[in-house]
Amino acid sequence: MHVEGTVLRGQEFDPIEGRVVIEEGRIVAVEETATDSDAIVCPAFVNAHTHVGDSIAKEAGGGLSLDELVAPPDGLKHRLLRAASTDETVAAMRRSLRFMERSGTAATVEFREGGVAGVRAIRRALDGLDLRAVVLGRESIDAMHEGDGFGASGARDADFADERAATREAGKPFGIHAGERDADDLDPAMDLDPTFLVHVVHPDPHHLDRIEREGMPVTVCPRSNLVTGVGVPPIRELLDRTTVALGTDNVMLNSPSMFREMEFAAKVGGVDADDVLRMATVNGADLAGLDCGLIEAGRTAKLLVLDGDSDNLCGARDPVRAVVRRAGVDDVTRVVV
Repeated sequence: MHVEGTVLRGQEFDPIEGRVVIEEGRIVAVEETATDSDAIVCPAFVNAHTHVGDSIAKEAGGGLSLDELVAPPDGLKHRLLRAASTDETVAAMRRSLRFMERSGTAATVEFREGGVAGVRAIRRALDGLDLRAVVLGRESIDAMHEGDGFGASGARDADFADERAATREAGKPFGIHAGERDADDLDPAMDLDPTFLVHVVHPDPHHLDRIEREGMPVTVCPRSNLVTGVGVPPIRELLDRTTVALGTDNVMLNSPSMFREMEFAAKVGGVDADDVLRMATVNGADLAGLDCGLIEAGRTAKLLVLDGDSDNLCGARDPVRAVVRRAGVDDVTRVVV
């Protein structure tokens, strides 16, 4: 099979007129050729940080602080999750995951509350969907073994040394929230030698130097950080030092739309469109150990096809800027996953 249009090719998203040739789920060629298609073909998204369990409580807790909303064990999110039945939680998660799939997300990195049962619940919610989830269990080492790794709440909640050692022994990723409220938990988090950090809103210069020196990837979630009142991460400074991926964080707080997250990062974070698109695709894929995220031969074929002649995108002079700053779910015509 093949997909035609303006193809955003390779690491630089070089726009070419042509087609992507796919065999057995992999890209075998990207060919420059004349086509009659108005489509814009770009890599499907990798949402590098989600909490979809709180899909049961969208827009709950307006006006609450970060700790009141999500801090374990008794933040509003955790109380609502405990009060909900497993079937309610699974049904709500499935609807969010369906929306993510329809809006061009091929994979997500999910920090999954609820221990082993929580990991099993999201597996149920994913059943039959063409969406890959790297599920990082929380709250126990058993949850890590049940899932694809461990997602720690933060170094101020516990030292997580045992969990980190067990995750390393299992050969699985270990992610941790850090620097969201302030800088106090950044060094303790980095001392654990995590696979990646999440948030890093408040790094001091020595944290940035350490992130660069130790080659520590970071996932940023700027919309969530603004909603919870902790600020906006220094995306440009982080990009100058390390691999930065993009996530939408809690469904309770934000729609899990990578289109919205990209636009916000580009316009509020002051980041170039090509950098933002890398954050939303290949950087998240690399962080999660996936081989999608780029349109080049040898990669898994995870593609997003947009209608370049839609009322929203018609007349766009720069297809990369159009995808990042303007496009939305209504422009999606096809997701190849």
